Amino acid sequence: MEIRDTYRPNTMKSVTKKVEASAASRGVLYPARLPTFHREPAGQGLAAFVRWFWIPEWDIEPGRASRQHVVGFPACNLVVENGVAGIAGPTTRASHRDLSGKGWAVGALLLPAAAAVLVADVAALRDAYRRVDYPELAAAVGAAMNDEAPPPERRRAAISAFTDWLYDRLGTPSEEGLLANRMVAAADADSALLSVTDLAEHLHVSVRTVQRLAAKYVGLPPAALIRRRRLQEAAEQLRQNPSLDLAALAHELGYADHAHLTNDFRTTLGFTPSKYRLSLPAGGEPGP
Repeated sequence: MEIRDTYRPNTMKSVTKKVEASAASRGVLYPARLPTFHREPAGQGLAAFVRWFWIPEWDIEPGRASRQHVVGFPACNLVVENGVAGIAGPTTRASHRDLSGKGWAVGALLLPAAAAVLVADVAALRDAYRRVDYPELAAAVGAAMNDEAPPPERRRAAISAFTDWLYDRLGTPSEEGLLANRMVAAADADSALLSVTDLAEHLHVSVRTVQRLAAKYVGLPPAALIRRRRLQEAAEQLRQNPSLDLAALAHELGYADHAHLTNDFRTTLGFTPSKYRLSLPAGGEPGP
């Protein structure tokens, strides 16, 4: 294994801040259709393992449903819902879920260093969901969310319970896991990184090392990390300004031309940028 760089806390903190600022409204294709939705940062003790916690809550009229379209971040999510815990693996395409009735979910967007500890084979979970036998986690989070306390207090209690459970199991991140975290953070935040070679040079490692880290810790090829960030940014910019020129947008995001952007949209989302733009409300749709 070639690693010519080591974990530097100050650098990681700076990259993380940049990532979270850029990711605040990405991943959801129609934010205005979301139910009550909150993203909360992980505490300092989990900063190397969890990117953020997310909590949707919904109460849909009987006989109706709310379809949520997502182009997810390239990562695993540990989720508690309906009294059970499960892990959703990294996705290769957009997905949707129809919400009905009344409910909630509490999820942790896992960083690579955590995924490698909680999931035996991350690649085997690609585009899949698996229940996991974590009854203590499900019970503690469920008790917090079903309490009669005001919603902010319930959410804080649920995240606290989730944090305690993770903290007891994850231990100290490995140097390789931290390098994988930095790989994902760089691919997600740095628009100058347009290829796997760029990513490897940024991390001061070989292309082979980047490929191996992505396979072991993310479950997707490293090129997919870069494509996902560009695709999420393209969708976000179209939501904010539907009148954008698509050729100019493709150039700004590092695509060779408009056709490559369109192909990326069609392959991952199932529709073209033009059709996505037409599906948005007049004037665009703000992020969450």
